[in-house]
Amino acid sequence: MSRKGATRQRGRPAAASRDDVVDAALYRYLRGQRIDVQAIAGEIGVGRATVYRWFGSRDNLIGEVVIRATEPVLAKARAGLEGKGGPGLLDTFDRFNRALADAPALRAFVEQERDAALRLIASGAGIVQPRIVELITAQITEEVEAGTYDPPVEPAILGYAIVKLAQAFLFNDTVAGIRGDVDRLREVEAALLGVN
Repeated sequence: MSRKGATRQRGRPAAASRDDVVDAALYRYLRGQRIDVQAIAGEIGVGRATVYRWFGSRDNLIGEVVIRATEPVLAKARAGLEGKGGPGLLDTFDRFNRALADAPALRAFVEQERDAALRLIASGAGIVQPRIVELITAQITEEVEAGTYDPPVEPAILGYAIVKLAQAFLFNDTVAGIRGDVDRLREVEAALLGVN
C-alpha cells in the first residue's frame, strides 16, 4: 500500500557524487570500520570503477577521509587559545597531538591496517602528510605575519619538522620507545619552536 506521491525510487541516486563517497567512507572510518570501496559504491549507488575514477585508489579515498577527519581537530586545538607566538603554537600543536593520540578512529585504522596507515599518514608521496604540513605551516605563518613569532627557520621547514616529529612519536618509532609519549613530544616541539 503506497500513499499518493510517496513512491520509492529504485536504482542509482540522482545526485551521487564524489562527496557522497567521502561521506560514506568517513562514516565508516569514524566508527572504526574498514573502508570497503565495493560496499560504499553499492551503498550510494555508483559503480566501483566510478569510485576509482574519482579517487584513483583506495589509498587516495582513505587519505581524503583522514584529512577531513583531522582538519577539525586542528581547528578545535587552535580555537579559544589566548596564547600567541611560540607559546600559542606549542599549545596548539600539543592539543592537536593529544587529540590525535586519543582519536579512536585513527587508532583503529592504524591497528587494523598498519602498513597502509603508515604509508598514507607518513609519506610525502600521499595526500595526508603534505596537507597536514600545509595546515601546520599556515599556523606558524599566521603568527609570523602577526609579528608575534620569529621562527628559527623558515615556516615551511619548521612545519614539516613539526609534522614529521609528531608522526614519529604518535605512529611509528617503537625502536626509541617514544610511540605515544605526548609529554616528551611537547618538550621536543618546544625546543624546535624555541619556546622555554
